[in-house]
Amino acid sequence: MVKFAASELVAGLEENLFSILEKQAARLDQSTLPLIDLSSGSPRQPTPPAVIASLQAAAAQPENHEYPSFWGKPALRRAIADFYQRHYGVTLDPETEVALFQGAHIGVTGFPRALLNPGQVLISTDPCYPLYRSAARQAGADFYGIPLEAHNEFLPDFSRVPDEIAARAGLLLLNYPHNPTGALATPALFADALAFARQHHIPLINDFAYATLGCESGEQPVSLLAQPDGKEWGVEIYTLSKSAVMAGWRVGFAVGNASLIAAFKKLHTHSYSTVFGAVQDAAITALSLPAEQFASLAERYHQRRRLVLARLAAMHWPVRTRQGTFFLWLTAPPGFTGKQFAALLMEACHLLVAPGHGFGAAGENYIRISLTVGTEQLLQALDRIEELNLLPSRTSS
Repeated sequence: MVKFAASELVAGLEENLFSILEKQAARLDQSTLPLIDLSSGSPRQPTPPAVIASLQAAAAQPENHEYPSFWGKPALRRAIADFYQRHYGVTLDPETEVALFQGAHIGVTGFPRALLNPGQVLISTDPCYPLYRSAARQAGADFYGIPLEAHNEFLPDFSRVPDEIAARAGLLLLNYPHNPTGALATPALFADALAFARQHHIPLINDFAYATLGCESGEQPVSLLAQPDGKEWGVEIYTLSKSAVMAGWRVGFAVGNASLIAAFKKLHTHSYSTVFGAVQDAAITALSLPAEQFASLAERYHQRRRLVLARLAAMHWPVRTRQGTFFLWLTAPPGFTGKQFAALLMEACHLLVAPGHGFGAAGENYIRISLTVGTEQLLQALDRIEELNLLPSRTSS
């Protein structure tokens, strides 16, 4: 077989962290001890029955067998606008301030391509969701991550952005609630971010993937667009993957500044396909679910978080208790980097966790675990860790 070289663009992309983890899991001999995957960010609850029923009915409609519009059905765009009005008090024009696409991944990679010029800088955080770094590269831009530190609750300090980076900035991309640290935005954070955006005249995007997953029952994370001037300077990317447990359905949308939405929509017509019409109809049903049902779907993660935090405390494993999303960001024991500790957990315990360095240099001494596995498996995983007799001896005070 003739081998061809990849383009410089593709050759320069880092290998996807989660594909690396998937390969590691595939090589593991599970004949004596089954693997427990604590790395996955895929919700493992069933999608609400009303949403499934809506899809089943819509799939039989002939109009849904045709190519959908790039812009999405007017009824879905109106449902998105109504959703933001109902949940966040934000008024949106469904024609000019809403964009629909196949999953938030497309929004996260598409907006940088639509907005950045070669040589500009995408500013985000370190650590961050790894896709942000590759999104910058695909746009021909450089990436700069503002270091996040525990003493500052893993919130960015924009005064730390070097002048030469700020001068080349073309986009500020945040993600709160934050993956991987679980940090939660405050109005003050978004006020500072918007001040930075105004100072350097750059757009601001918040990847709101974990919009319904604060750290406590009934807590609603802060929306960028609900802040003063949020819609003037920014866009928020939303997905139904987590909030409505529709990960495999691939429904994402962006809302906010009309000029930013227009730039993305133009790119969308050249680069991406559209969302199946029946899935759009089901998304309308999902967006109309009562707030209590969204809270109920999130409650399972809150229960697991409380359970895991209690076990970690009993193991003398220090951890921040105020963490959103359905992950926990944990410091590796003294004497280990996150990578070393993740390797030990894989080899000795058959536990697959995400090492923090995969999210950026500032994550070197951390691991990320997921709360999406069943409660029984979580408890089994904690039992295996405790049997190492490692954490108590190294971290007890």
